Amino acid sequence: MRIGVPKESAPDQRLVAATPQTVGKLVDLGYEVVVEEGAGSGASIPDALYTAAGAIVVDAAGAWGADVVITVDGPGDGDVERLSEGATLVARLAPDDTPELVEALRARGVTALNLMSVPRISRAQALDVLSTMSNVSGYRGIIEAAESYAGMFGGQVTAAGSTPPARVFVIGAGVAGLAALGAAGSLGAEVRAYDVRADVAEQIESMGATFVRVEAEAQESADGYAKELTADQEAATAAVYAAESAAADVVVTTALIRGKAPITITAEMVAAMKPGSVVVDLAASGGGNCELTVPGEKIVTDNGVTIIGYTDLPGRMPKHTSQLYGTNIVNLMKLLTPAKDGELVLDLEDVVQRGITVTRAGEILWPPPPVQVSATPAPAPAAPVEAAPVAQAPAKPAKKKGTGTLIGGAITAALVVAAVAFSTATFASHLTVFALAVVVGFYVVTGVTHSLHTPLMAQTNAISGIILVGSLLQIGSDDLVVTILAVVAATFASINIFGGFSVASRMLAMFQKEA
Repeated sequence: MRIGVPKESAPDQRLVAATPQTVGKLVDLGYEVVVEEGAGSGASIPDALYTAAGAIVVDAAGAWGADVVITVDGPGDGDVERLSEGATLVARLAPDDTPELVEALRARGVTALNLMSVPRISRAQALDVLSTMSNVSGYRGIIEAAESYAGMFGGQVTAAGSTPPARVFVIGAGVAGLAALGAAGSLGAEVRAYDVRADVAEQIESMGATFVRVEAEAQESADGYAKELTADQEAATAAVYAAESAAADVVVTTALIRGKAPITITAEMVAAMKPGSVVVDLAASGGGNCELTVPGEKIVTDNGVTIIGYTDLPGRMPKHTSQLYGTNIVNLMKLLTPAKDGELVLDLEDVVQRGITVTRAGEILWPPPPVQVSATPAPAPAAPVEAAPVAQAPAKPAKKKGTGTLIGGAITAALVVAAVAFSTATFASHLTVFALAVVVGFYVVTGVTHSLHTPLMAQTNAISGIILVGSLLQIGSDDLVVTILAVVAATFASINIFGGFSVASRMLAMFQKEA
């Protein structure tokens, strides 16, 4: 079968659905790939690179007339008629907002696959275009904020004096929010973040940001998105937004609930912000989280606050965004080409493939059936058991909490003092070093941030190596006790070393590029 990559219909769209790297992978799956002349010009990809990757450069009719057509956005005016009857279209579609397009695709007999409706399940992450675009938007949003902000993100200490770091407040710790706080942190800003789902606090803190906590919490819904807030939760979060935005230099909003943007930053909150501060509304495509956002534009309020409502942030980084988007499509085509023979096979029994199918064989299959992705089934309620009457025993005086711990600690301390008092000077010296090592080790290990756990594992492997060498030297001792302790130490050190390297190898494999 032939895959066509046409030039995007929108004149301001700089992205392209395939790059030379992804074209090569599609060819490896057995497909013939044709690319419209100039399709990659917006992403600075010349036609010659597509040809070198194995594609054929054709005109618009040749690209739209392929068996499988892949685009970034849906077809424009007149493009549906260019599709071959029975062809497959892979694109970012909005079936709920464009029913006339869905009807036109059905009438044409086109199989339309919507990349924006990939189910949020683990095995579909490699196809998740929404996450790809959100990740780029979060990163680019910080770049736009840094350009508009009147100061520097990182604090500076110079001979002329010092400047404090910028304070960035991120609302929402989804893909876009985490990308934004990561980019802001890498620029040296002081980053604070809030999400209505309290279970993401560890993710925020692992990236070096501060999680802002409130009393009211929301949970994820069954489709992987945050639930809408109750009145009490809205009041609690509004108070947090007001306080944090007033103190922040940059506010990044990311809240989208099924494509719609709830208001999180009101006009009153903007009026209370400092002159020169910036609001980056990453949810502008859904109407905007800021009450004053103008989708697609950057404005400055009367009190000097810049509000960025760009809706084309991924397109402002077309080179890498096109590569990531093209990789999403390659992963989809791998799923649809199980035999790797260049023949597309759509299996509607697969929840992933069914979830993205809008039309097929003259039928409209939208909306897809719901997919349970993250909800944990509630435990069955236990059958009520009537308690038998029991005689009331005389109340005993409550034992003071922690008494047992204090007694145990006192006995241990007494034994240690006795051991030191009646032992040799060498033993006392070794015991002192051991005790200090335990105390220092405890505070050092527990104080390490989550993002440094892998380097910490490497350090513990090195320490275990030292223990292993020392124990091997003592195994030949004439003292039986020393020999036994040396064997035990060598055993546990070996387990720690091999286990540590095994875990580290598995973690590093997650970041290796595909061949």
